[in-house]
Amino acid sequence: MTETPGGSDGASSPPTASDPAPTASDSSAAGGEGAPASGAVGAPSDGEPGSVTVVGTAHVSEQSVDEVEETIERERPDVVAVELDEGRYRQLNGESPEDLDASDLLRGNTVFQFLAYWMLSYVQTQLGDRFDIEPGADMRAAIDVAEGLGIDVALVDRDIQTTIQRFWARMSVTEKLRMVGGLAFGVTDSRVVGVLVGLFVGILAGPVIGLFGGSVGVTDALLTTVTGGVLAAVAVAVAVDQVGKLALSPDGRLYAAATLGVASGIAAAAVGALDGLVATYLGGFAVTAIGSLGLGISLGLTLGVLASLAMGALGRGGGEPEHGGIEELGMDDLTDTDVVTMMMEEFRQFSPGGAEALIDERDAFIAHRLVALREAGHDVVAVVGAGHRAGIEGYLADPASLPPMEDLVGKERGRGLPWKKAIGYAITVGFVGFFVLLALAGVENAFLFRLFGAWFLINGAFAFAFAKLAGARWTSAGVGGAVAWMTSINPMLAPGWFTGYVELRSLTVNVGDIGRLNELLGDETLSPSELVSSMLDVPLFKLIVVVAMTNIGSIVASFLFAVYVIPAMFGDVGGVDEVGRLMIEGASTGAELIRSAVTGGA
Repeated sequence: MTETPGGSDGASSPPTASDPAPTASDSSAAGGEGAPASGAVGAPSDGEPGSVTVVGTAHVSEQSVDEVEETIERERPDVVAVELDEGRYRQLNGESPEDLDASDLLRGNTVFQFLAYWMLSYVQTQLGDRFDIEPGADMRAAIDVAEGLGIDVALVDRDIQTTIQRFWARMSVTEKLRMVGGLAFGVTDSRVVGVLVGLFVGILAGPVIGLFGGSVGVTDALLTTVTGGVLAAVAVAVAVDQVGKLALSPDGRLYAAATLGVASGIAAAAVGALDGLVATYLGGFAVTAIGSLGLGISLGLTLGVLASLAMGALGRGGGEPEHGGIEELGMDDLTDTDVVTMMMEEFRQFSPGGAEALIDERDAFIAHRLVALREAGHDVVAVVGAGHRAGIEGYLADPASLPPMEDLVGKERGRGLPWKKAIGYAITVGFVGFFVLLALAGVENAFLFRLFGAWFLINGAFAFAFAKLAGARWTSAGVGGAVAWMTSINPMLAPGWFTGYVELRSLTVNVGDIGRLNELLGDETLSPSELVSSMLDVPLFKLIVVVAMTNIGSIVASFLFAVYVIPAMFGDVGGVDEVGRLMIEGASTGAELIRSAVTGGA
């Protein structure tokens, strides 16, 4: 706890008794975004500058609650400033959480920002469970004591949505993957993560094997054998699941179907039990597609499981970190300056840009508020997290070093070249140009129609199937599937947006869903299938999964179309080489038409 006397920087003045009384909904109070006051901030008793006493707390510490109460009762300030924005203040008071803006939520970057917010919230919830106290109890205590003593309360933190948006935008792609991966291994079994990562890698590797496998020894005979194994595995897994309904629990059926299905598939492939049937009844396209996907998924799952087991073994064998996790932290550590500084610096090394948005900018934003209150002559007790105390006190001691307020608010734009848009537009141009060049080369309309029909069907089928797998309603999945052919070639659209908008007719999402997700993740009595099922019952999580899965389905379909469908259909016009020749001919014809139009046929 440190008291900082008044300075002379001329910061923007906060409301006084002669100003309109700010309320909890007045986001412009005290000169900027996201820090309204609860009730009017009264005028000071004289015209002299006030003072600021900073109390650094752990948001999950009973000791911090006691210190906050004692400090306010002893100091009897004019204003108690708390590290909250309007939304968190309302939620802390038990008001209904605000509904989330669907148009913002359905856009990809905003979804990831909510995921980042959820992850940060989860860590704080875990700390609260560890020390048996509700997160934010220090802020709740400060507000209760202030209101009991008739002291004004000022909300001095930046809006949480602004902070999370800027936090996510400042992080590099590598940092985002490391954060998501690290938290995933922290909140779930590493073997589960290994299986999921392996499955994802395998799905991507399958088409590559189908396209280039011949150059590394993948023969048609091998693909036939693997296809037989895949079909056997699927048949046995479905049969076990259906029979298991009579006696097994949902988890028991899942494990039994997976184990027996994989074992049966391996056995069938090892002896070539279904090779004859596959060769007789399935065409070359089906064998190539199923066999290469089977090889890719098998390889991905094997590597994923081995990697997760190795990481688990290394984790168990390594030394315990000094402050490496929630279980290693003690209550004294949470408020000890040296430990907090060390933890902040570790995060800064992990993500300098993320630390700037999450820590440094908020230090400056809060300090702007406190300087304004102090310059207006108010004596203030500021209750902030221990990690922010040093930065805020530095600015209070030297207000001239504060960055301009306009640099701390508003949406942060991504840094670097807009490579994602560039790739998206290139895909659009390439797709349209492909059909145009073939048409100019005189390719029959019937062939072009069949090719487009295949594109429409494969995109629609995969987008629909992935959306249904995520639990989308039939109408929502149908809309996503119907527009997938178009959104796949338009960088400004995604089929998941359409699925999500229709899904929102039956869902209402709000920030309170994050708390429900944290409760579910902390419930150790839930089995994996029960946990996933319960999480999908939470509207926010369901919406995110439905949107993401619809988009993934369309991406997978586009990849499969390029690798499998196009080569198979090119046989109708003479193969890949002939298509290349036709495209060159089409380009020549198009250039001639343009030349004729420019020269007027001369």
